[in-house]
Amino acid sequence: MSPEEFRAAAHQTVDWIADYLRDIRQYPVLPDVQPGALIRRLPKSGPEHGEPIEAILEDFRKLIVPGITHWNHPRFFGYFSISGSGPGILGEMLAAALNVNHMLWKTGPSATELEQVSLGWLRQWLGLPEAFFGIIHDTASTAGLHAVIAAREAAGAGAAELVLYTSEHANLSVDRAALGAGVGRGNIRHVPIDDQFRMRCDALEAAIEADLAASRKPFCVVPTLGTTSSSSLDPLPEIAAIARRYNLWLHVDAAYAGPAAILDEYRHILKGAELADSLVVNPHKWLFTPVDLSALYTRRPEVLRRALRLDQAPAYLQGADGGEATNLSDYSVSLGRRFRALKLWFVLRYYGREGIAEILRGHMRMAREFAASVQADPRFKLAAPVLFSLVCFRLRSSDEDNLKLLDRVNSTGRAFLSGTQLRGKLVLRLAIGNIATTDADVRETWDLIRSCAP
Repeated sequence: MSPEEFRAAAHQTVDWIADYLRDIRQYPVLPDVQPGALIRRLPKSGPEHGEPIEAILEDFRKLIVPGITHWNHPRFFGYFSISGSGPGILGEMLAAALNVNHMLWKTGPSATELEQVSLGWLRQWLGLPEAFFGIIHDTASTAGLHAVIAAREAAGAGAAELVLYTSEHANLSVDRAALGAGVGRGNIRHVPIDDQFRMRCDALEAAIEADLAASRKPFCVVPTLGTTSSSSLDPLPEIAAIARRYNLWLHVDAAYAGPAAILDEYRHILKGAELADSLVVNPHKWLFTPVDLSALYTRRPEVLRRALRLDQAPAYLQGADGGEATNLSDYSVSLGRRFRALKLWFVLRYYGREGIAEILRGHMRMAREFAASVQADPRFKLAAPVLFSLVCFRLRSSDEDNLKLLDRVNSTGRAFLSGTQLRGKLVLRLAIGNIATTDADVRETWDLIRSCAP
């Protein structure tokens, strides 16, 4: 592709992106398509000869976009809402153009050091200790895998003997991290929760004692700050004390709620995190950074490096880079590394700490106001405390009615919600997190929910 052809196509693409972000409310959040629709419309074999970029862009608009669930829509309220913000998209574009692989410092000096600097800024904003070393992964699943690998190394025992503890409301990624690190399914303990959906410390300690009595080896505990179902906060200071008493690796899953600690009035949610061995927070969830970018912090990076270090690195990975050089692949299962830090750096600089705090406050205010509307309607009730920007609610009638309501709302394409189970009941979840969401979006969604209620 010549520079001239690229420039013309890029202008078309950027124009489309700008119009998309401006006019996104014209798109249905959830597409009205059936499985296999796109497969049937595309050729069964790839083209023998190259095709013009104009035809490819046209098929993107006509074939691909109609089948997109628009996660970047301001009325996407399912799971945990995310944002591909303008500065983040620009950073992603430039990272794709540079196409850096900073597996070693010398293969990407700026990429390596920008990753350290941008994660250092975020660490400061979260109030974490300066000693915490940061590294970027794709998702919390991968970050969690590395935390469990480090925990296994610190325990100094075979994986088959080790037992990991987490809440019964922990994200599935915790279980997958344990499995990926060689911890068997039978050695993953899901600790019961209290009436606020928080891990019970008495049950945690009882489980640890039972495993010790059975000659098993407890080695890691994973509390969650912002559980997936209800955004509950496990009691971190108390769990940290238990971890210290039993010499367990403490990995904190703050993937969703962690960014709230940027606000002075929410800094307390990370109380006890200074004692953590590792912690994960996802800027691609609530910090307006395009998917994917997950930040893993650890105060024991030497353990992670020891766990992943080879006795003799191959010659092509050796080099005298100097005392200040950091080779991030030494701390990661993956050798190749995308330049993810660039988009995070763009976001942090464009909005600044105060700008981000203002947006997060707005999301939490909208959630509280939505919750008040739910409480004011006798047909509905809240199903969990509203701690951040997630509201869990349900009709006071049957699960069947709640499922019908969820399907009716989503089938309109005007908004998208997700569901979960709390206390054995189907619950609807409205998660506010998109940077473009306004009060009007939330009000219109509440009107839609009421109109769809059976």
